Amino acid sequence: MRTTSDRIRQALAFEVIALIIVGPLGGWVFGHGTMDFGLVALISSVVASGWAFLYNLGFDHALMRWRGRADKGLALRILHAVLLEAGLIVLLVPVVAWTLEIGLVEAFWIDISLSGFFLVYAFVFYWLYDRIFPVPAPAAGGPAT
Repeated sequence: MRTTSDRIRQALAFEVIALIIVGPLGGWVFGHGTMDFGLVALISSVVASGWAFLYNLGFDHALMRWRGRADKGLALRILHAVLLEAGLIVLLVPVVAWTLEIGLVEAFWIDISLSGFFLVYAFVFYWLYDRIFPVPAPAAGGPAT
Protein backbone atom coordinates (compact mmCIF):
# COMPACT_ATOMS: atom_id res chain seq x y z
CA MET A 1 0.00 0.00 0.00
CA ARG A 2 1.26 3.50 -0.79
CA THR A 3 2.18 5.94 1.97
CA THR A 4 0.36 9.24 2.38
CA SER A 5 3.39 11.19 1.17
CA ASP A 6 3.62 8.96 -1.90
CA ARG A 7 -0.10 9.52 -2.64
CA ILE A 8 0.41 13.29 -2.35
CA ARG A 9 3.41 13.15 -4.72
CA GLN A 10 1.35 11.01 -7.12
CA ALA A 11 -1.63 13.41 -7.12
CA LEU A 12 0.53 16.52 -7.45
CA ALA A 13 2.61 15.09 -10.30
CA PHE A 14 -0.57 14.04 -12.11
CA GLU A 15 -2.09 17.52 -11.85
CA VAL A 16 1.04 19.56 -12.63
CA ILE A 17 1.76 17.60 -15.80
CA ALA A 18 -1.92 17.85 -16.78
CA LEU A 19 -1.94 21.65 -16.29
CA ILE A 20 1.10 22.01 -18.51
CA ILE A 21 -0.69 20.11 -21.28
CA VAL A 22 -4.36 21.10 -20.86
CA GLY A 23 -4.28 24.82 -20.08
CA PRO A 24 -2.93 26.16 -23.37
CA LEU A 25 -4.25 23.32 -25.54
CA GLY A 26 -7.80 23.52 -24.15
CA GLY A 27 -8.14 27.24 -24.82
CA TRP A 28 -7.09 26.72 -28.42
CA VAL A 29 -9.22 23.59 -29.07
CA PHE A 30 -12.42 24.87 -27.43
CA GLY A 31 -12.18 28.47 -28.63
CA HIS A 32 -12.16 30.17 -25.24
CA GLY A 33 -9.60 32.67 -24.04
CA THR A 34 -6.37 31.18 -22.83
CA MET A 35 -6.83 32.83 -19.43
CA ASP A 36 -10.43 31.56 -19.13
CA PHE A 37 -9.49 28.02 -19.99
CA GLY A 38 -6.40 28.28 -17.81
CA LEU A 39 -8.72 29.15 -14.91
CA VAL A 40 -10.89 26.13 -15.77
CA ALA A 41 -7.75 23.99 -15.79
CA LEU A 42 -6.55 25.40 -12.45
CA ILE A 43 -9.90 25.00 -10.66
CA SER A 44 -10.32 21.56 -12.19
CA SER A 45 -6.84 20.66 -11.02
CA VAL A 46 -7.63 21.54 -7.41
CA VAL A 47 -10.91 19.60 -7.50
CA ALA A 48 -9.28 16.69 -9.34
CA SER A 49 -6.35 16.57 -6.91
CA GLY A 50 -8.66 16.08 -3.96
CA TRP A 51 -10.77 13.59 -5.88
CA ALA A 52 -7.72 11.64 -7.12
CA PHE A 53 -6.28 11.39 -3.61
CA LEU A 54 -9.54 10.14 -2.10
CA TYR A 55 -10.41 7.93 -5.06
CA ASN A 56 -6.98 6.24 -5.23
CA LEU A 57 -6.98 5.68 -1.48
CA GLY A 58 -10.45 4.12 -1.63
CA PHE A 59 -9.65 2.06 -4.72
CA ASP A 60 -6.50 0.62 -3.17
CA HIS A 61 -8.28 -0.14 0.11
CA ALA A 62 -11.03 -1.91 -1.85
CA LEU A 63 -8.40 -3.95 -3.70
CA MET A 64 -6.71 -4.86 -0.43
CA ARG A 65 -10.02 -6.06 1.03
CA TRP A 66 -11.02 -7.86 -2.16
CA ARG A 67 -7.68 -9.38 -3.23
CA GLY A 68 -5.22 -8.82 -0.40
CA ARG A 69 -2.94 -6.71 -2.63
CA ALA A 70 -3.08 -3.37 -4.45
CA ASP A 71 -1.33 -4.17 -7.73
CA LYS A 72 -3.34 -3.69 -10.92
CA GLY A 73 -3.36 -5.62 -14.18
CA LEU A 74 -4.74 -4.27 -17.45
CA ALA A 75 -8.45 -4.79 -16.68
CA LEU A 76 -8.18 -3.13 -13.24
CA ARG A 77 -6.19 -0.22 -14.70
CA ILE A 78 -8.94 0.36 -17.26
CA LEU A 79 -11.64 0.18 -14.57
CA HIS A 80 -9.59 2.46 -12.33
CA ALA A 81 -9.22 5.13 -15.04
CA VAL A 82 -12.88 4.96 -16.18
CA LEU A 83 -14.25 5.33 -12.64
CA LEU A 84 -11.84 8.15 -11.84
CA GLU A 85 -13.00 10.11 -14.88
CA ALA A 86 -16.71 9.38 -14.31
CA GLY A 87 -16.44 10.89 -10.83
CA LEU A 88 -14.69 13.93 -12.22
CA ILE A 89 -17.45 14.52 -14.79
CA VAL A 90 -20.01 14.69 -12.01
CA LEU A 91 -17.84 17.08 -10.02
CA LEU A 92 -16.56 19.30 -12.83
CA VAL A 93 -19.46 19.99 -15.23
CA PRO A 94 -20.88 22.71 -12.96
CA VAL A 95 -17.38 24.17 -12.49
CA VAL A 96 -16.75 24.36 -16.25
CA ALA A 97 -20.19 25.93 -16.87
CA TRP A 98 -19.70 28.55 -14.17
CA THR A 99 -16.11 29.41 -15.08
CA LEU A 100 -16.67 29.71 -18.85
CA GLU A 101 -20.16 31.20 -18.41
CA ILE A 102 -21.74 28.56 -20.62
CA GLY A 103 -24.68 26.19 -20.28
CA LEU A 104 -24.47 22.81 -18.60
CA VAL A 105 -24.88 20.96 -21.90
CA GLU A 106 -21.91 22.74 -23.51
CA ALA A 107 -19.93 22.28 -20.29
CA PHE A 108 -20.82 18.59 -20.34
CA TRP A 109 -19.45 18.18 -23.87
CA ILE A 110 -16.27 20.07 -23.03
CA ASP A 111 -15.87 17.93 -19.92
CA ILE A 112 -16.53 14.73 -21.90
CA SER A 113 -13.85 15.79 -24.39
CA LEU A 114 -11.43 16.51 -21.57
CA SER A 115 -12.36 13.21 -19.95
CA GLY A 116 -11.43 11.38 -23.14
CA PHE A 117 -8.02 12.98 -22.98
CA PHE A 118 -7.70 12.29 -19.25
CA LEU A 119 -8.83 8.69 -19.62
CA VAL A 120 -5.80 7.98 -21.76
CA TYR A 121 -3.59 10.30 -19.71
CA ALA A 122 -4.59 8.65 -16.40
CA PHE A 123 -3.94 5.17 -17.75
CA VAL A 124 -0.49 6.12 -19.02
CA PHE A 125 0.42 8.28 -16.01
CA TYR A 126 -0.52 5.71 -13.36
CA TRP A 127 1.13 2.89 -15.28
CA LEU A 128 4.37 4.88 -15.55
CA TYR A 129 4.10 6.05 -11.94
CA ASP A 130 3.75 2.45 -10.74
CA ARG A 131 6.78 1.49 -12.84
CA ILE A 132 8.89 4.35 -11.49
CA PHE A 133 7.57 4.10 -7.90
CA PRO A 134 6.41 0.49 -7.41
CA VAL A 135 3.93 -0.34 -4.65
CA PRO A 136 5.96 -1.82 -1.79
CA ALA A 137 5.21 -5.45 -0.99
CA PRO A 138 3.68 -6.06 2.47
CA ALA A 139 6.18 -7.20 5.11
CA ALA A 140 6.14 -10.98 5.59
CA GLY A 141 3.97 -11.91 8.54
CA GLY A 142 2.99 -8.31 9.26
CA PRO A 143 -0.20 -6.49 8.48
CA ALA A 144 -0.46 -4.69 5.16
CA THR A 145 -0.29 -0.88 5.61
